[in-house]
Amino acid sequence: MAATAGVLLLLGLWTPLAGITIAIVGVWVFFVCSAHSLTAIIVAVLGATVAMIGPGMWSIDAKLYGRKHLQDPRR
Repeated sequence: MAATAGVLLLLGLWTPLAGITIAIVGVWVFFVCSAHSLTAIIVAVLGATVAMIGPGMWSIDAKLYGRKHLQDPRR
């Protein structure tokens, strides 16, 4: 499951879903395996960050659905 989410992230396909999946797997590893706790926390935080930021410019998601740009509301 985590490997599939990693491949989806590399391709830029279904980025929010893949990021959330990686974050959930990271939290699960944190609670199950205490030996890799720092690595699991970093993976979970990075997965959640990617899920919130969204796909990049060259991703499949951007090609299929368009890229969303953040605009300054004062302009």
